[in-house]
Amino acid sequence: MKIYVMTVMAAVFMSGVADARDSRLKFPIKDAMAANNAQASLGSEVKFFFGPDAPKAAKTMGTYTSNKKTNFANKSDKEGCEWAFLSAMISLKERALAEGGNAVINIQSYYKKNEFSSATEYECGAGAFVGGVALRGTVVKL
Repeated sequence: MKIYVMTVMAAVFMSGVADARDSRLKFPIKDAMAANNAQASLGSEVKFFFGPDAPKAAKTMGTYTSNKKTNFANKSDKEGCEWAFLSAMISLKERALAEGGNAVINIQSYYKKNEFSSATEYECGAGAFVGGVALRGTVVKL
C-alpha cells in the first residue's frame, strides 16, 4: 500500500511539473529554414510566403492550419521548435500539392488560435517535455 501511495504521489507531482511550463517563444524563420535539412525536405515544388506581403494569386484553394508537436527531450527550446516548425511546413507543402497549389501565402503562427504574423519570426509553444508550432496559410496557384 505504501508503494502504491508513493507511486500516485510521484505521478501527481510529475504531472504538475509537466503542466507548469507553457512558454511562447519566437525564433527566426531563416534559422528554422536552414536547420534539419529543411530545404531538402521542402523541395522547390511549393513556394512559401510569410506575413502579409505575398504575390497575387491566380487561384485560391483555401486556408489551412498545421499544428505539429515534438518532444523536447535532449533538445534546446530552439532545436525542438525548429523540428516542430519543419513538420508544420511539410504538412503545409503536402496540403498545397493535394489541393493543386504551388504556393502557400500569408503564413502566420497560430499557436493556441492566437495569430502572430511576421515575415521574419514564427511562434513556438514550449512545455516541460513537449513543444509545438501551429502555422496557418492560404494555399494558392500563382
